[in-house]
Amino acid sequence: MTSKALSDHLLGLLGPNGWLTKDIERYQADWLNRRSPQILGVARPATTEEVSAVLRLAHDANVPVTPQGGNTGLCMGSVPENAGAIILSLSRMRRIVSVDPQDFAVTVEAGVVLADLNGELENHGLMLPMHLGSEGSAQIGGLIATNAGGSHALRYGMMQDLVLGLEAVLPDGSIWNGNRSLLKDNAGYQLRRLFCGSEGTLGVVTKAVLRLYPKPRQRAAALIALEDFQAAVGCGAGLRREFGEFISALEFFTETGLDLVLKNISDLSFPLETRSPVYMLVELSSSSASVNLMAMLETALGEAYEQELILDGVIASNEAQRLRFWRLREEMPEGQRLEGAQIKHDIAVPPSRLDAFVSRTCAGLKGLMPGLRINLFGHLGDGNIHFNLSPPPGVVEFGDKGDGLSHFIYSQTTAAGGSIAAEHGLGRTKLQHADTLRSPVERRLMRLIKTAIDPKDVMNPGVIVRRNLDQE
Repeated sequence: MTSKALSDHLLGLLGPNGWLTKDIERYQADWLNRRSPQILGVARPATTEEVSAVLRLAHDANVPVTPQGGNTGLCMGSVPENAGAIILSLSRMRRIVSVDPQDFAVTVEAGVVLADLNGELENHGLMLPMHLGSEGSAQIGGLIATNAGGSHALRYGMMQDLVLGLEAVLPDGSIWNGNRSLLKDNAGYQLRRLFCGSEGTLGVVTKAVLRLYPKPRQRAAALIALEDFQAAVGCGAGLRREFGEFISALEFFTETGLDLVLKNISDLSFPLETRSPVYMLVELSSSSASVNLMAMLETALGEAYEQELILDGVIASNEAQRLRFWRLREEMPEGQRLEGAQIKHDIAVPPSRLDAFVSRTCAGLKGLMPGLRINLFGHLGDGNIHFNLSPPPGVVEFGDKGDGLSHFIYSQTTAAGGSIAAEHGLGRTKLQHADTLRSPVERRLMRLIKTAIDPKDVMNPGVIVRRNLDQE
């Protein structure tokens, strides 16, 4: 089938609102404005059956398909590498199918936006405990495909821990209905988890049954200044032991990131009197009104200050101040983006090794590029670091040093027993590094899974695995 014939088929199937070939530039660029080659078009199916028909046509024509949710990814996994490919957008599949307060579950289509879902769940006193800076545009299907983590993974887990069941369309167009709202379902391989983190390489998630939690009736948050990462790790571990199931978030950022957001985002303010190398944001929450979280936090931080474990700290006195604390943390990516050129890394190391890892890696990077600005922020409780780099002041780009800097960070991460892709996936930008650093056995297992489900390699080729590597 020629490209024109395929395009005509898709137009007939989806109509002019469902098959786009003009004014599609916004679909072809990711959040960092990295662009794909010229594509055949954008398919916007409105039903699972239409998704199935699109994939069947593409499969028969050997045309690559890249599924796309809110397009908030940072690793080029949502834009194709092949000219003539199809982008399959889930943006028209936005139904919240049902909310079951007794099962603590909700069934949604893949195009539902996270913020919209939680807005609806508020009417039921429930929430999906997935919180991230892009929740106003991130879609459920994309969050599943990348196995998103967010700021509350410490307490509630990754996206895979919130997925009870899935409906997915496979590369040949066949539909797997695994939409079961069961917490315990051990009848064979956990297929729903296979699609979590698959980045569109195994098929398209079209519906999901998600696990819900009671919406907190109270929260308490504090912003803390610390001397270094050793103090942050020790203090964080102590707070986790003290607060147990009440601690919902344990975030961090550094002085470099604080300088960038205060410089580039005019409506932010810093509430502490003390400036320090590392800052920590801790939040407690409870669905019970009988627990005095504020008093618990005041006591713990008072003792930490007396023991000189922290340099300074302030507890949010109201909801508006709590949200201002969170904005300081959540605007870290935007503050650095507005500064200019950057290289982003999303890694994880065991929290106990974080201090030594940061010291060793930062020293090595500054040896490779003197004056390099290193902006570290992320999720202290699970060791997830957004290890972002900006060139020295006055330098507008990284030139030919970018790949070398990234490879150094990833090699140090691997040596520390960590992961080079904590919550953003591999996409296309990390694939070469992953091939270099992960074992032949691991690569072979992933390739076998991909080949078994997508033998023609039409689903998001060039993401997670390369099909053309020599057999090992």
